[in-house]
Amino acid sequence: MVWWQVLLAAFVAAVVLRVGFVVIRNVANPLPPPPPPGELRRVRLVYRCGVCGAEVRMTAAANEDPEPPRHCMEEMELQHPDD
Repeated sequence: MVWWQVLLAAFVAAVVLRVGFVVIRNVANPLPPPPPPGELRRVRLVYRCGVCGAEVRMTAAANEDPEPPRHCMEEMELQHPDD
């Protein structure tokens, strides 16, 4: 009865150590530098026209906070980041 508890404890300890090392490795890696000006950056934004209801998903922009697109002569509203 005791041997399976020892085996289970060893397995749980190995999993906790593995997850801990992965988290520490991810925190230790620095963020990549931003791309040079003029290059497109990846964004995932969804805009909706308040007049007609048309939706646009923006996937690339010159900066991380782009101006909203215009439709029906009005600025579109940011709905949600597309996760």
